[in-house]
Amino acid sequence: MKKSNRKQLIAYTNPNSPVSEQFKTIRTCIDFSSIDSNMQTILVTSPEPGSGKSTIAANLAIVYAQQGKKILLIDGDLRRPTVHKAFGKNMLCGLSSVLSNQIDLSEVCQTTDIENLSVLTSGAIPPNPNEMLNSNKMTAVLADLKQQYDFIIIDTPPVTIVSDALVISKNVDGIILVTRYGITLKDKIKQAIEVINITHVPVLGTVLNGVSDKKDNYYHHVYE
Repeated sequence: MKKSNRKQLIAYTNPNSPVSEQFKTIRTCIDFSSIDSNMQTILVTSPEPGSGKSTIAANLAIVYAQQGKKILLIDGDLRRPTVHKAFGKNMLCGLSSVLSNQIDLSEVCQTTDIENLSVLTSGAIPPNPNEMLNSNKMTAVLADLKQQYDFIIIDTPPVTIVSDALVISKNVDGIILVTRYGITLKDKIKQAIEVINITHVPVLGTVLNGVSDKKDNYYHHVYE
């Protein structure tokens, strides 16, 4: 993994930092929210671009892997994928390749430098991402992956911009909404929640990203 890519993976590079502890707290909140249900697949989205949702998803996947669980991080953003950059992996051999029947699922999940963590990159950017993600093939792929991994995190596009997160949500157990301090407007958060509520998939919580402290930048969280 290149040094430039490692910077955003603070849960890996500095696991005892205050920021890493915040990710562990988010993990604990998710675990508590699933006491009475089998929470195996969560989706991470945001009201708008620039919230840092992909960084949140990546670090959350890392702290779950640090528990010894077999974790998969999926880049479900087939429009502006980033997972391959963060982990220094091949983008082109990924999710869209499987959904378009170009390659078998068994060949695309890539291991990382982090023990217990694998990633499924986006694959080549397709002309019809929404249709791909809403296909029966996508449902079958996720069902297969649930048999192989203890926990799956899916990074998706902003929910108020395109409906990709909504069509994936039918296959997940919960949703995390990432907002950014000083950037995300209350109206945008309200709009995002209203759209998500249509799916009847529970919003596990909202992460408030980018809050500045006197000493460090923290990823603060607020859970319902």
